[in-house]
Amino acid sequence: MLKGNFFRGLGYLGEGFRLIRQPGLRLFVIIPLVINILLFGLLFFFLGELFAGLVATAMGWLPDWAWLQAMDWLFWILYGAVILLMLAYGFVIVANLIGSPFYGYLAELTEKHLTGQEVNTDDSWATIIKDVPRTLWREVQKILYYLPRAIGLLIIGLIPVVNLIAAVLWFLFNSWMMALQYVDYPADNHKVSFPALRRLLGDTRLTALGFGLPVALAAMVPVLNLFVVPAAVCGAAAYWVRENGATRN
Repeated sequence: MLKGNFFRGLGYLGEGFRLIRQPGLRLFVIIPLVINILLFGLLFFFLGELFAGLVATAMGWLPDWAWLQAMDWLFWILYGAVILLMLAYGFVIVANLIGSPFYGYLAELTEKHLTGQEVNTDDSWATIIKDVPRTLWREVQKILYYLPRAIGLLIIGLIPVVNLIAAVLWFLFNSWMMALQYVDYPADNHKVSFPALRRLLGDTRLTALGFGLPVALAAMVPVLNLFVVPAAVCGAAAYWVRENGATRN
């Protein structure tokens, strides 16, 4: 039986959007935002080309029945949904791989703000540089967790008829991955390993899915997805403080 509070989880992204407007946090929002704008343009072009190729391949596998060939519009819709989800998390993977040192520090500053500690950014750049190897390795761990599952879902999405459930499975998986992706920043700051984080979020999976759901939706919306990454980092810090306060030490 799934445990947690789905509706409480839904509120953390909204809180994250409020937090990114705080004066002490803005600098670490603006720099990754510039990176995100450049990355999104490149990913949109690449996945658009991939999308056209996937639809052509799927239609080529179908029997030469007129009624099936006439349903090519349905395949465009289904594969369009899958590609949007691929774009959403693909964008998140690349953006976070590059911006992870900033996001780890942003999560730390957000947590200090929420717990009433003094937010001091005097040593921020030294901290970011020092943490680059560790934060990059955490991103690699998340990618290694994501890729085999994503490939399995992509294969399902290429099978006619069976692919009807692919978009739903992608969406649920992306919601889970978004929660893992962002709560990992405050968890890493507290030296919680990635496997331990998966178990921790799995214990209250409904709350995690509630947090990941709006992040996954926002990541599919052009322009909004440029802002959702830093907001999700701040929201994840709030998630960590409120949901895992007893386990942080």
